[in-house]
Amino acid sequence: MNITRNGKPGRFALITGASRGLGKAFAFDLAKRQRNVILVSLPGEGLEQVAEEVRKAGCEAHFYETDLTVKQNVLDLTAWINNNFRLDILINNAGFGGNKRFLEAGADYIDKMIELNVKATSIITHQLLPNLLKSKKSYVLNVSSMAAMSPIAYKTVYPASKAFVHSFTRSLQSEFSDKGVFFSVLNPGPIKTNGDVSSRIDKQGMRTKILVLPPEEIARLSIDQLFNGKNVIKLNWAHRFGWFLLHVLPVSVKMSILSNNALKEIENAD
Repeated sequence: MNITRNGKPGRFALITGASRGLGKAFAFDLAKRQRNVILVSLPGEGLEQVAEEVRKAGCEAHFYETDLTVKQNVLDLTAWINNNFRLDILINNAGFGGNKRFLEAGADYIDKMIELNVKATSIITHQLLPNLLKSKKSYVLNVSSMAAMSPIAYKTVYPASKAFVHSFTRSLQSEFSDKGVFFSVLNPGPIKTNGDVSSRIDKQGMRTKILVLPPEEIARLSIDQLFNGKNVIKLNWAHRFGWFLLHVLPVSVKMSILSNNALKEIENAD
C-alpha cells in the first residue's frame, strides 16, 4: 500500500483491477478530469508505475496491492480506505474470466471467479457505501459484460457471475436512487487488454471485432455516461445493436451462437 499526501484536498475515486487494461484506462481518464485516485490490484503488476503516471497529471494517487479473492483482504482494504479517504467514485472493475470445458476448469478456478466477480464486488460496495453516502453526490460503476445477457457453454460460471453484477447494480440503483449515490453498470464486449486476448479476439471474425473498442475509449465513454446519469451504459451503435439482439433473440439461439464462439476459442488454443 502507499499513502503520501501532497497537500491537495478533495475526494477520491477507487478503482479495482487498476494495473492494466480497462482499469488502467479508467485511472488515466479520471486523472485527465483532475480526479484523485486510489488504485488497487494484485501485487507485482506495476501498480506503482500507474500511480506515478497519474501524479504527472497533477492528481493525488495512492495504491494498494492485494488479492481480492480473499475475504479478509477485502475487509482490510475497505477499512484502510474508510480510515484514510473520502470517496465520491467507486469503480468495481476487477474481474476474472475465460473459456474452459467445465470438467476441466478445476475447483480453484471456479472459486476464484466467484470470489472476485461476485463476492469482492458485493463486499467492497457494501463496506464503502457509508463513505460514499457522506458526499452530496457520488457514483458507483460496476463492470459487467455483454456475456451477462445469455448463458454460454464453455464459459458457464463467468456469464452467471456477470449477470449477478448486472442485477446487483440495477437493484442498488433502485434502492438508493433518492440517497445521492448513483449506480451504473457497464456491459462491454471483448476488450484487447493483452496479446493473448487480442489474438483470441482476432480469430473470432468480424462479428466479434465490431464490438471491440480500445480500453481508453471504453473508459472515456463509460465515465461520460456515468456522470450523465446513465444507469446502463451502452458505448456506441455496435454495443446498442448487440444489446438489442441479445434481448430479442430466443435464449436457445443466442446461447448456441455464443457457445460455439467459446468452443472455437478453446479449440484454437488446443
